[in-house]
Amino acid sequence: MTTPRLRGQLPAWVLVIATVAAAAVALTILAVLGSRSLPERTGPPVEELAIERTVLSPGIIELTVRNTGPDPVQIAQVSVNDVYVGFTGSTEPLGRLATDTLRLDYPWQEGQPYGVSILTSTGAVIEHEVPVAVETPATGGGLLALMVLLGTYVGVLPVALGMVFLPVLRRAGRSVVRVLLALTVGLLAFLAVDAAIEGLELADESGGAFGGPLLVFLGAGLAFLVLTAVDRFLKNRTPEQTGVTPDGRRLALMIALGIGLHNLGEGLAIGSAYAVGELALGAALVVGFALHNTTEGLAVVAPLTRQPPSVLRLLGLGLLAGGPAILGAVIGAAVNNTALASLLFGVGVGAILQVVLQIAPSLRNQAGKLLDPPIAAGISTGVLIMYATGLLVSA
Repeated sequence: MTTPRLRGQLPAWVLVIATVAAAAVALTILAVLGSRSLPERTGPPVEELAIERTVLSPGIIELTVRNTGPDPVQIAQVSVNDVYVGFTGSTEPLGRLATDTLRLDYPWQEGQPYGVSILTSTGAVIEHEVPVAVETPATGGGLLALMVLLGTYVGVLPVALGMVFLPVLRRAGRSVVRVLLALTVGLLAFLAVDAAIEGLELADESGGAFGGPLLVFLGAGLAFLVLTAVDRFLKNRTPEQTGVTPDGRRLALMIALGIGLHNLGEGLAIGSAYAVGELALGAALVVGFALHNTTEGLAVVAPLTRQPPSVLRLLGLGLLAGGPAILGAVIGAAVNNTALASLLFGVGVGAILQVVLQIAPSLRNQAGKLLDPPIAAGISTGVLIMYATGLLVSA
């Protein structure tokens, strides 16, 4: 007779913990009984290794390998260009998802390609290619300063340059503002597709240890949900007036945040490319990124044509949009992890998609139509601008 009343008196968190604990116990029992009652797998072991990082120093090749397969892997021999070489590393088999660093003694030559073959104890061979041998920059103050400078050149300065056009945009009428916002949607849509493609390519190179392409979708989903929560929080703090959708300052902040997350992944790719000698530094790179990312600055200030911002706010928006390129370049040069890079590219995709949804209501005309000829032309122009300026980026 008292059970319903007692159950109603239990706090909700107690019921949640009890349910989770019961499910955990049931799964543990099932795992133990299943491992004892089911027969073991027959056939040869499944051995898979992913080379996550290659570091070249004079006379030495260092490979960071990860076991991405279900079975332990014992590395027996290593050859470079079909010549067996001496190496040091762990003498124990690598368990699933475990990593090890192999140090190969080999007199590699600058600018030459090399093929590395890793032979396991069962006879399986894992191939790895070094397209162009270049000494890996030492992590230190010099590399950090170079990555900060490079991130500033390709991220902060181009975005700031695009934001300089705000006084010109403020003189535009309402119809022109709609087209500018449509242009912004085209710019962001191109960035989202470009980031998704690059993220999926990097995910394929990661070996699938942490999900491969799923990392891109995971990052996109998490970023979309987080930015949606941030937008709701900002809406509650700054209630909009009737007929004003959405607030220009809030929209500019969301655009800057979305572009910043995209530039974080872009900076990571730049830093990684520099670390392995695949980035051509010089005027072509700086000018190409300047033209390409200047359009991002235009996208940030497009919603502010009717709400004049302070200089401090503009500075903050510029740093939010371009500054993450610096952080990404530093992380990319120091870590060079393809799984992390693919996740961050996915984050950029999700952030941009959320921002596009925020801009969409502002594209409607007085009749409530979303996609009329001027808007379609603006979106198409934005995509074409990003495509054309992207051809100038030599990375």
